[in-house]
Amino acid sequence: MPDIHPTAIIESGAQLADGVTVGAYAYIGAEVSIGAGTVVHHHATVEGWTTMGEGNEVWPYAMVGGKTHDLKYTGGRPGLKIGDRNVFREYATVHCGTKDGEFTTMGNDNHVLAYSHIAHDCQVGNHLVMSSHAALGGHVIVGDRVVVGWNAGTHQFCRIGSYAMVGACAKAVQDIPPFMIADGNPAEVRTINKVGLERDGFTAEEISLARAIYKIFYRENLNKTQALEKLREHPQADSRIAQMILDFAAAGDRGWA
Repeated sequence: MPDIHPTAIIESGAQLADGVTVGAYAYIGAEVSIGAGTVVHHHATVEGWTTMGEGNEVWPYAMVGGKTHDLKYTGGRPGLKIGDRNVFREYATVHCGTKDGEFTTMGNDNHVLAYSHIAHDCQVGNHLVMSSHAALGGHVIVGDRVVVGWNAGTHQFCRIGSYAMVGACAKAVQDIPPFMIADGNPAEVRTINKVGLERDGFTAEEISLARAIYKIFYRENLNKTQALEKLREHPQADSRIAQMILDFAAAGDRGWA
């Protein structure tokens, strides 16, 4: 059975699996479904049409499943879908989608630190580390194993590719390709995320290829079309590193940092 503090408010209709813990003065809304082993600490809120998987942790004063900030909201039942083992630290906020039947989504093993914000309709992958006071604007798409530094802001509709990093206090207004580090205001790609790639098990050869691709796009005075064509002709164009860059390029039209 769930372990619910007597001062917590659990609205009728909420579904809490066995092993869920809800602390003092926490609030769980009527349309919330929470998986086994999840802990909602004291004074935390989970509301809206929100589904959380197993083993998540919502720290005090965090708000998960809040109503969208988007002024285009006209009612209906937008929602939020969250996977397993995600952590939402103090005062973090994650909002539901905007349109009826549409969702903000998060995968597994994401770590959202204090005061950070994930806005409406974002699509977040797995293993995000989002430092304190950072924010993702609406409709941002984030790949896997991304790091977002302290106080960094990402503009609406931008994409952050897998294994990329956004530096502290950066202002991302264009897409950030996989494997890259972007920093500054506005954010510009500075180099590859070498340390992140090493930690995530990429080989020395793969890291060397990532650096070579960075040089093609950012050091050879080629426009994006030319750089993509050169990458397609590269001897290692079939590698997972090159293919992730090419797939990222094919999916977006906002321009790259």
